[in-house]
Amino acid sequence: MYFVISPVKAKQIAFTKHQEAQQVSLSYRWNDYKNTEQSMTFNLTNESIFERFRHLKSYQADFAQKAILRNIKQQLRKERLAGVNIHYTRQHGETKIEVRGQNETKIAAAYAKIKEVEQEQTALYYQQNYYQIFTNFDQTTGVKVDHRSIANDSVLDLKPLKPLILEKVSIKNIRKVTNYVLGFIQSIPYATLENRMTSSGAGFNPPLKLLWENQGDCDSKMTLAAAILRSLMPRIEMVLIYIEQHAFIGIAIPAEAGEMTIHHEGIDYLLADPTGPALLPLGKLSPESELAITQGQYVAENFHATHLAQE
Repeated sequence: MYFVISPVKAKQIAFTKHQEAQQVSLSYRWNDYKNTEQSMTFNLTNESIFERFRHLKSYQADFAQKAILRNIKQQLRKERLAGVNIHYTRQHGETKIEVRGQNETKIAAAYAKIKEVEQEQTALYYQQNYYQIFTNFDQTTGVKVDHRSIANDSVLDLKPLKPLILEKVSIKNIRKVTNYVLGFIQSIPYATLENRMTSSGAGFNPPLKLLWENQGDCDSKMTLAAAILRSLMPRIEMVLIYIEQHAFIGIAIPAEAGEMTIHHEGIDYLLADPTGPALLPLGKLSPESELAITQGQYVAENFHATHLAQE
């Protein structure tokens, strides 16, 4: 005879927020996976919540192409390519760059320079706007939010949480620290994930905005978890893991029997799902997530100490 035990559902007992001139006070009460009541109250600056990522918006290909082209034109004017003329024409909704001149060598050199400038300006635009070219496990490619960079750039803003968490659990016990953070984030109400490959970031909440709005999808909660854990454990190696319509993290610590892990680029990572509402402790995943991992239908991105913002 087999018994199926359903995971305990996360329960946020209370959430309050109070905004002042320079800061916001946030207060949370929730039950953890052992059904023990936990609480945390902290202050965050208005700037960190409302200004840090205020330009973050869903990716729009037409808008991005126009912005990148504008930057390419500005850069090429600075380059002043000798012996050639640059012409821009619109064909089928796309802008073509044509080089004209009398010297084939100079024309070839100009095309090479244009390609270099195009690559540089595209990469710079993505970096400045927190976008990332992403290839899914099934080799489909699209543009998504750069969750790793957003987590990295949120670490210092989340420092007020560190002493509060370490009052509850010792930093020497990574498992307890991680489970405390998981329970806190799992108890925050869940918002359904838009299709990662087609939504281009619609519905994503950066970490502090998630705390302010008290809701987030799995990509948003994964990013918050990575940022909080990085603020607590600056040197620990982590990965961000993407499966179909879901996301979670991996932490480079030893696993215990029956716990879910992956081996990625020579390192074993213990998996953790901060999404909720199921209160899943470190090493436990939903059956759907377990299946995706065992079938290799996932993508892992490194989030190592080398990516940490400098204080």
